[in-house]
Amino acid sequence: MFLYLQPNDDIMIIRRDVFQAIADPTRRAILTLLMAQTMTAGAIAAEFDSTRSTISKHLQILTECGLLSQREQGREVHYQLKPENMRAIADWLRPFQQLWESRFSKLDGILKQMKPKQK
Repeated sequence: MFLYLQPNDDIMIIRRDVFQAIADPTRRAILTLLMAQTMTAGAIAAEFDSTRSTISKHLQILTECGLLSQREQGREVHYQLKPENMRAIADWLRPFQQLWESRFSKLDGILKQMKPKQK
């Protein structure tokens, strides 16, 4: 979590770190659920063996770090994934992905060399 001041404002904002948010398996599962569709808090909670208040806290954390948006419709709140805000995660993972791909390519080359030549 980090604190910052908005420009021209004395209000302190608490913003959670995206990596802290995705560290929890329940929150990752919520993100996976919301990849396909917008859902209400109740519909999301119904997918888990946790209390509704626990799921609400997870939704709050995901919203505070910008991974979810919420829209009120009547008495219900609908949650939607904000995939563009997952860019920080993808950017951080990119060098590791390149490393893995490079190692797999080298392994593939070694395995091809070891494969006996067929007649």
